Amino acid sequence: MKRALPFLLLALTACGSGGIDGLQTFTYPAGDHRSGSLIYAENPPAGGPHNAVWQNCGVYSSPLYNEYAVHSLEHGAVWVTYRPDLDAAGIDTLKKLVDGRPYTLLSPYEGLDTPVAISAWGAQLKVDQPDDARLKSFLDKYEQGATAPERGAACSGGYSGTR
Repeated sequence: MKRALPFLLLALTACGSGGIDGLQTFTYPAGDHRSGSLIYAENPPAGGPHNAVWQNCGVYSSPLYNEYAVHSLEHGAVWVTYRPDLDAAGIDTLKKLVDGRPYTLLSPYEGLDTPVAISAWGAQLKVDQPDDARLKSFLDKYEQGATAPERGAACSGGYSGTR
């Protein structure tokens, strides 16, 4: 019977990913408001301490402060980030992906190890192409998803600037 347990754990982990290949998940407590510049375990961050002010959801052409964007993730937003050197066609593809979705952020992100990363509170997926179908699957699962500690809280009325 001891042999079945690792298989069972593996099966539960696969089911918990919602069938999104490459999905990484993390656990962070909510409500940890701090000031100043913070250091995060993931790049871009997928949860953790954050500023008391959230980033207004929307499309940005300049990088965002991690500390504000993470607060938006706590509210149920999904943050789509891309390398600043992504071509215009790739950026247009990502804009279409988030178009009409009120709890999303889209911005360039310096230092990404893949061309595109998508993050929600406690979840992240990195992909090589902006038209990767897993991006929409991630959005469908995590935008205002059950893992957001403050799902439904505002994604407007916060900070609208960039770095």
